[in-house]
Amino acid sequence: MPVTDENQTIHEVSIQAPGPVTIARDGREGNHALFVSVENPREDVSIALTIRATRLENAGRPGALSPDERAADLAAEPLVPIDGVIRDLAVETVHGLRTDAEKARAIYEKVTGMMKYDKSGTGWGRGDALFACDAKRGNCTDFHALLIGMARSVGIPARFAIGLPLPEARGSGVIPGYHCWAELYIEGRGWVPVDSSEASKNPMKRDYFFGHHDENRLEFSRGRNLTMAPPQQGPPLNFFIYPYAEVDGKPHAAVDHAFTFDDLPEIRGRR
Repeated sequence: MPVTDENQTIHEVSIQAPGPVTIARDGREGNHALFVSVENPREDVSIALTIRATRLENAGRPGALSPDERAADLAAEPLVPIDGVIRDLAVETVHGLRTDAEKARAIYEKVTGMMKYDKSGTGWGRGDALFACDAKRGNCTDFHALLIGMARSVGIPARFAIGLPLPEARGSGVIPGYHCWAELYIEGRGWVPVDSSEASKNPMKRDYFFGHHDENRLEFSRGRNLTMAPPQQGPPLNFFIYPYAEVDGKPHAAVDHAFTFDDLPEIRGRR
């Protein structure tokens, strides 16, 4: 469930579901999730969300980090190590640089320059920093896993967010899949939005995507290695954007999903 924050306003959410629903917030990342439980279903379970939202460009925001937040945003994750080749690459990239701002920009430029947006073959799409470092290709999760791991390894807090992309052209249509991005924390400046994969696909906007997220996205959740609320019985989720289901307490992967968008006339010009 998307929530209102500094860069998006959720005006209305309508829900169609086969029974009572619960909306819960997890305690670690603050993500909201719609939970539906159906006993002994005799046909397919269908759930539909209609969201009316306004999205604004994110040009960064100031703010301080608590010790707990800093620790979490500097920690290693199952697919995002902060040692070994990831740290070696980061140390090489920031050699001779003094400020966090210079180091953050250098890491962004390194990842954007060395990676290719390429979803051929296998291995991509898991947000595996080691795969990205070795293969030098992947999708947005792979770009930002490498970027976040490198930043954290040299003491720059970093965090991950995921949602749905929208095309620049206004209108209506199908959204083929998710998009993710990152933010880096720079002392004295605050959270700096970055989108390395979009910069790789659109080199003309490479400068823009260090310091900005455009309005053509709707954020749904933050963080990785997630435990839901209420908690799932399966393992933590790598990231959370597509529906997750369990049957008799076991993960159930056969879940169809589809996303569409429509720009509303009364707020055309803002997403």
